[in-house]
Amino acid sequence: MTQTYDLVGIGNAIVDVISHGDDSFLDNMGIQKGIMQLIERERAEILYGAMTDRVQAPGGSVANTVAGAGTLGLRTAFLGKVKADALGKFYADGMTSDGIDFPNPPAEGDVPPTSRSMIFVSPDGERSMNTYLGAGADFDEGDVDASVAGDTRYLFLEGYLYDKDEGKRAFTAAARACHKGGGKTGISLSDPFCVDRHRDDFRRLITEEMDITLGNQEEWLSLYQTDDIDAALSQGAAVCETVVCTRSGDPVILIRNGERVEVPVTRVTPVDATGAGDQFAAGFLYGVATGQTLETAGKMGVAAAAEVIAHVGPRPKRSLRDVFAEHGLI
Repeated sequence: MTQTYDLVGIGNAIVDVISHGDDSFLDNMGIQKGIMQLIERERAEILYGAMTDRVQAPGGSVANTVAGAGTLGLRTAFLGKVKADALGKFYADGMTSDGIDFPNPPAEGDVPPTSRSMIFVSPDGERSMNTYLGAGADFDEGDVDASVAGDTRYLFLEGYLYDKDEGKRAFTAAARACHKGGGKTGISLSDPFCVDRHRDDFRRLITEEMDITLGNQEEWLSLYQTDDIDAALSQGAAVCETVVCTRSGDPVILIRNGERVEVPVTRVTPVDATGAGDQFAAGFLYGVATGQTLETAGKMGVAAAAEVIAHVGPRPKRSLRDVFAEHGLI
């Protein structure tokens, strides 16, 4: 069976809105410097209106992964929910202009505004993020296009969406459609606090529906409630074909069907660490999709992450194919 897509992602469709703001501006607006805050709709509208030099780009964790994989030549699509407002139309148009199919039409009617993360960059480079979850966080089973989820070689899910029951049902429906179509499924654990809130459901999903699970060390330790990363990964590998653990500057651990490898990471001071995990996933999934060894797939992930932290923004500034060529990976 030949599927239409190599990689389909499901996640929160968020517009990244970037502007500049010095310390005085941040203080006046009540913005805590250097952290990410979740905000409500009214606050989002106030901050959006205060951004005088804003630059907008389609974002969201798994959407960034799909975009990175697309620069490598994979056939991609992204399932996410936006409202039929100005930002929603911008998001849909931006994804398609990047060569990513976006099958979900912007939603009409009584739905929250399109999700947005307002990012204020200080003169010292600090990024202060204020995120309104909006329509994207309400993705549910009815938003899953089974004809797309069931027509891909790999389906990749965003753990952030697992915070709501609607998201849990959507993930199960999408994973089953993918498996029915002969594809494989994967998930990014996304956030240790999200894992804390839904530990049993995450474990059940990974055991019953996932073929690949990616997470950082904190997320894996939270998932299996241990302070021993080897013990956590052993439990994950017992129920999931492929497990991957990123560990900041320490070697990445990858386990697949009993094979274990560690891929070293060169420690550098990032210009902007945003998107490192997203692009690691892009490189790694490209390696898996093209039949590379586990070690090479891991090296591709590390190279992609290193590329994105060298500049501001969560998506590659240049094709990851060029990056991999420089590292002798293709």
